[in-house]
Amino acid sequence: MADGDWMSGARPPRRIVRRRRLVALAGLVLAALVAAGAFSYTSRDAAPPPPPPPPPPPKPFRIVFPEGFTRAQMAARVDAVVAIARQKRNARVAISSDTYLAASRRAMIPCWGRQARTNLEGFLFPATYDFLRRTTSRKLVIDQIEAFCRNWRSLDLAYARSKNLTPYDVLIIASMIEKEAVVPAERKLVSAVIYNRLRNRMTLGIDATLRYGLDIPPTESIRQSQLDSDDPYNTRRFAGLPPTPIANPGLASLRAAANPAQVDYLYFARKADKRHHFFTASEAEFTNFLRENGYLG
Repeated sequence: MADGDWMSGARPPRRIVRRRRLVALAGLVLAALVAAGAFSYTSRDAAPPPPPPPPPPPKPFRIVFPEGFTRAQMAARVDAVVAIARQKRNARVAISSDTYLAASRRAMIPCWGRQARTNLEGFLFPATYDFLRRTTSRKLVIDQIEAFCRNWRSLDLAYARSKNLTPYDVLIIASMIEKEAVVPAERKLVSAVIYNRLRNRMTLGIDATLRYGLDIPPTESIRQSQLDSDDPYNTRRFAGLPPTPIANPGLASLRAAANPAQVDYLYFARKADKRHHFFTASEAEFTNFLRENGYLG
């Protein structure tokens, strides 16, 4: 009887069952081999695993130089930040007040020519700067000078030039504005008083210049002997601008120094709130204000 010739419902012969089992087993083995080959082929052509991500960059330190800080005050701020880095992050950084003072003693100002300047007061732009452990004081000073140049290039000096003022004159005026004006709206008014008194060949009478020259703290009253001093920064005694800037001005004071308000004021004095100023073109009004506010005995 042929393999398929058995009665319906009867069990097939054993040899038929064995043959079917062998065929099924062979099919399973063949399928497994094909799958293994495909996996091997895919694995050989797959891209290698990506490299591990780089470590995060080190967290920077931060130093803030307020507008109107002098070079000496900036050096003191460096020392304060160094102390904070040690206390809060147990870190030793490369900058220090001594190296900052050395680095800020002499440098080239790219936007002012190729000759190095020997007094950087006024050129150390006040702003917030990030630095790392190995950042040097020289790098910090370079960052300040670059910030100064970025802001300086935005100024329009046409009006100052029309009054025969040099760029350095504008920088000196900006430093005086920074030390005198507390309320932003008064910057251009203070600038106008300086321009007008220069035009009239009057002494400027700005005590902030004398404080800078004689290193008088702002909390101390100026004595008569200091007012009589022959220090070149004594603008009560000597007409014209002081020899150098007396602070490092921000952009608002630089702009006010380049373009003062168009007013005829010649005098100003601080009001009782220690923030606003009284402005006038009249010497009599000025004297009366001083008397009424206790400036005169």
